[in-house]
Amino acid sequence: MAGMTIKDIAKKCGVGVSTVSRAMNNHPDINQETKDKILRVIAESNYIPNNSARNLKRSEAKAIAVLVKGLGNTFFGELVSGLERECEKKGYSCILQHVEEQDNELDVALYVAKEKKPRGMIFLGGNFSHPKEKIEQLGIPCVLSTICTYGDQEQSFGTVSVDDFQESRKMTEYLLGLGHEKIALLTAPREDESIGKLRLMGYQKALSDRGIPFREELVAYMDASEDRYSFATGYRLAKKLLEKGESFTALYATSDTLAIGACRALKESGIDIPGDCSVAGFDGMDMGAYYIPSITTIRQPVEQIAKASAGLLFNMIKGKEKPGKLIYEGQLLIRESTAKRKNM
Repeated sequence: MAGMTIKDIAKKCGVGVSTVSRAMNNHPDINQETKDKILRVIAESNYIPNNSARNLKRSEAKAIAVLVKGLGNTFFGELVSGLERECEKKGYSCILQHVEEQDNELDVALYVAKEKKPRGMIFLGGNFSHPKEKIEQLGIPCVLSTICTYGDQEQSFGTVSVDDFQESRKMTEYLLGLGHEKIALLTAPREDESIGKLRLMGYQKALSDRGIPFREELVAYMDASEDRYSFATGYRLAKKLLEKGESFTALYATSDTLAIGACRALKESGIDIPGDCSVAGFDGMDMGAYYIPSITTIRQPVEQIAKASAGLLFNMIKGKEKPGKLIYEGQLLIRESTAKRKNM
């Protein structure tokens, strides 16, 4: 639909021009459903705002865009800070774009690429299982940071992460080593095909290696339509397990925010941590060290991931490096929230 104007977009959406403008500029004073509809129509129409002069100036600027999906996960805050520092060192500015959990991160990325004209893009979080052809529509180098992808096939984007499968397996093996066989899991939505799936598979593999059957009833999945990696979600999922009457001596949450929220639910039910139930998380966020009890976790090397993500993207922008996959090892931090199972 070449040649579409902002008036055409407004007419198609049944809203005013000012409403379209607010949606395009991520203005808070707009209904989320209306905003999503407008952005979807813009993406489907391949509409490019009529601001050529402004975009030309932007195209000459050294800027990268960072898309963050998972606002409730404070771990990403540490990563964003690290990325901003690396950009500053290279003389680049950083365009930060939040992506709602229900939104398609690639659709948002296509809009940002057209409107903001960054030289490259970094994705934090999200279910990145998009068609290669659609990714290539971005037309700029991209790096998936903290997102591990499957296989060794050639890809059009770089990735920097820990091995989520192996690190999740490591945490589950640690809990099994403490004598826990009934280990509850708080994890991503069932339909997740990225980080959440890998961590679930790592948990399943560790159980299988010990000859312990995987029990679906011990797994609480997030709801893709409403949940985030937040304290509130961890609390809700743990309450859900407890209300079902499931028996477990350890709980493994696939993020520290979920783990801390779960601790609240357990304590409200009179369950001692770690006396009655051990709790473990994933990410290694600073808050987990100061919570009572401090949270046993897998620490991701935030500074290394931020530095490597920015470095890889800059080299791709300069044509010095092809898209690659960098894997870092996480660190198991044993803290107060885990202990040997009673009566071992």
